[in-house]
Order: sequence, then C-alpha cells, then structure tokens
Amino acid sequence: MSAQPLAESLVQSVDWLAIAPPTLAAVVALAVLVADLFVPESRKAVLGWVSVAGLAAATALLMPLLDGDRSTFCTGGHARACSYTADHFTLVIQFLVLGGALLAALLSVTHLDDERRRVPAGEFWFLLLSSAAGAALLPASRDLATLIVALEVASLPAFALVGIRHGDKRSSEAALKFFLSSVTATAVSLMGISFVYASTGTLYLTQVAQRLPHVDGQLHTLAQTGVVLTLVGFAFKTAAVPFHFWVPDTYVGAPLPVAAYLSVVGKAVGFSGLILVTVVAFPSYADVWGPALAALAALTMTVGNVAALRQQATRAYSAVRLLAWSSVGQAGYLLVPIAAAGYTEDAQKAIGSTVAYALMYAAVNLGAFAVAALVGRGRILNRISDYRGLYATNPLSALLLAFFLLCLAGLPPGVIGLFAKVTVFSAAVDAGLGWLAVVMAVNVVIALFYYLQWTALLFRAPEGEPARHRVPAPLTAALALTGVLGVALSGAPQLVLRFAATGLF
Repeated sequence: MSAQPLAESLVQSVDWLAIAPPTLAAVVALAVLVADLFVPESRKAVLGWVSVAGLAAATALLMPLLDGDRSTFCTGGHARACSYTADHFTLVIQFLVLGGALLAALLSVTHLDDERRRVPAGEFWFLLLSSAAGAALLPASRDLATLIVALEVASLPAFALVGIRHGDKRSSEAALKFFLSSVTATAVSLMGISFVYASTGTLYLTQVAQRLPHVDGQLHTLAQTGVVLTLVGFAFKTAAVPFHFWVPDTYVGAPLPVAAYLSVVGKAVGFSGLILVTVVAFPSYADVWGPALAALAALTMTVGNVAALRQQATRAYSAVRLLAWSSVGQAGYLLVPIAAAGYTEDAQKAIGSTVAYALMYAAVNLGAFAVAALVGRGRILNRISDYRGLYATNPLSALLLAFFLLCLAGLPPGVIGLFAKVTVFSAAVDAGLGWLAVVMAVNVVIALFYYLQWTALLFRAPEGEPARHRVPAPLTAALALTGVLGVALSGAPQLVLRFAATGLF
C-alpha cells in the first residue's frame, strides 16, 4: 500500500503553458544554432530576425499567464512544494528580462551587420537566446538547485558573448575577468547552499523558510554561514561593491549590445535571485541580511557615482565607462528596498519598490545604450566628447539621450525617474533607515553633475565638421521602443509604481 503513494508522488505533470516563455527562447536558440549550419553567409541576417521574432513571441506568451498563479514540478503529499511558479513577481521579471533581451537583439542585428567578419552570427544568437532563457527561468525558480542552475544558464553564455569578437584582446581579457570572478562567486554560493541544505534538509524555498527558525542550536552557526555565502553569488550579479570590479572592463570589452544586455538583464537576474533567497527563503535571518544589504547599498551607490564623476570626456570609450559606473550606482538604489524589507513587516511593498525602479531603469538605460550604439557607428572610440553637438546632426537622437539621462538623474521631464527614486527613498524612510536615505540623497546630487554635464554637451556647438549618423532600421526600432516606453511611463507612472503599493507576492 505504501508503494503506490510513493510512485504517485514521483510522477509529476508539467504545465507547459507556465513554462512556455523560457522554453520557447531555448527552442529558438537550438533552432538558430542548427540553421546556422545550412544558411549561406550572405543570408546570415535572417538568423537575427528569427531570434528577434522568437524573443517577441516568448514575451507575448506571458499574456495568457496573467489570469492567476500557476505552479509545476511539484512534490506530492501534505508538504507540497513546487520548483517552478509563475506568479505576479515571476511574470513582471520575465517581462523585463525578455523585453530587455528583445531590445538588445534589435541592437545586435545592426552590430552584427557592421562586424560580420569578427562576430559569428549563429553562435552569437544561440548564446544570447540561451542566456535569455536562463534569465527568464530564474524568477520562476522556487528551489535553490533550480535557482543556481538558472543563474548559470544565464551566465555561462554571457561569458562567451563578452569575448566573442575574433582577434580582440580587450574582449578576451574582459571575458576572462568576468568568467573567473563569476565562477568564484558561484562556488561560494554553492557552498552556502550546501550549508543551508545540511541545516534544513530541503532545497525548496518555502520549506527552507519554515525550517530555518527551528534549526538545532549546534547547526545555527552553519545555517547562518550558509545564508551569508548564498547571498554572495547574487550580490556579484547585481554588481554590488565590492563585487563590482568586473563591470567597467567587461562593458568596454564586450560588443555594445552585449554590454546593454548585461546592464539590464544581468541585473534583473541578480536582483530577482537576491529577492527570492532573502524574502522568500531566509526571512527569519533578516537581522543578518538586512544590515548587510543596507551597507552594500550605501557603498555601491557611492563608489559607482564617484567613479562615474571622475570619467574624462576625451578618454577612449569614456561614454561606455560612464554608463558602466552609472549602472553600479543605480544598483545601489535598487538594493535599498531589498535591505528595507529586512527591517519592515511589509516586505512586499519594499520589494515592489525595487521592481518598479528596475522597470524604469531597464527602459531608459537600454535607450541610452541605443544612442551610444548609434554614435559608435561613426566614432569608434565612443568618447563622451564625441557627443558634442549631436543635436545639430541628429536632433531626435540627442533629445532621446537627454531624456534618458534626465530619467536616470531623476529630473523632469524624466518624471518616471523622479517618482521611482522617491519610491525607493520612501522605502528606506518607512523602514527606519534614515541614514541610508541621507546617503541616497547625497548620491543623487553627485549623479546630477555627470548626467547634466553629458546632457549639456549634446546641445553645444560641434567642433569641426559634424559627423552624420545614418540610423539603420533595427536601431531605429530600438530607439523608438525605448523612447515610447520612457515617455509612456513618465506620462503614466502608475503603470509601474503601483507595484510599490501592492507588492508582487
């Protein structure tokens, strides 16, 4: 009699609709890799458009999931737990990830057309889609093993994408630095997860949360160490200081669309994983991770903004470096509500603030990278000084970049940037983290200087003969999408800010 229930518990039904978005991205990745063997060199561009279509279809598959929460790969019995859950949090992060990957793919279509001899098309699209599939899987993961597998599926192709340029020493060096530091962080996290498993006897996030408060006294130190070590890998992915050192060189060495992808999708992976392990799995250890994340947030935003402030306008690739350091500073702001969740009863509201800010940041940061890709077509070194007089040669692109920078700075007409910063600031104040709110306010003022300095440069008289920038259709589409998103969110900020009021779990 006991064998039958055991057999039934081992048989799991699969909800194919729930897992459709990441599954479709993975299937298209394999299809593109196989098709690359048969498509002639002159027709390789079709692989890019198939990839764009696949990411668009994967994003569209999120719509049928809005009706309600769905779970699959679940255990039977009274202690039911699932490895994959498509709830509101999952869907919002998957939309951010797949939408960000779609915009990065549009940038890549033009980039690969310009560098077809240095970047193999088939391998590039396979790696991008594979990474996007892993990134879309991660927010749905509800056990520590799936979480780490998704993290690595998102990360391993990214290493290759950074170093995919043939014969480029800078690209290879950036990929090696990214790979070594990431592997080290992952190894530390795996050790932490093994400690947590040894303490609780389970990998499911909800069961870990239930058992951690009741760990035997002799295992308490082991569990506490496991919690801290598990957070390290996700802190690395968010580019939190001191795990940020790979960011500037990686962004400069990688193809520009890959840098844009890492700045948004890579961060979404890190922050969604960090939210799941802290708020869902380790709520009883909020007194450990709350102060740690608050200190990381203060350190990260300060280091990122001060380093961005020091960028020289005439230095090679200074525009990309400034965006890289800016992304580190923005990561500090994103960490604030997660830290606040450790100090407040209403953790959902705090997490909603992070998600609202992440959606704003994704749209405007990808837009800034799109303009950088446009300027980089004529000015290979992509210095900040190369943007001088952009309004005279390409008024629409200059206005868009100015709008994106003002959103990142939190100034009108970038209303969504202002409201998102106020939301994050409020999360810190409501949690009693007044000192962190003060640090954030100081950093916002520091960031104003370099964002406004770059914005003003766009409208100054150009030096010498101004460079004319032809805008290819895929790049035009990326600029249009990010511009429409930024303007729509500024006109109706409640579209994302409602998450800060209602929560997601």
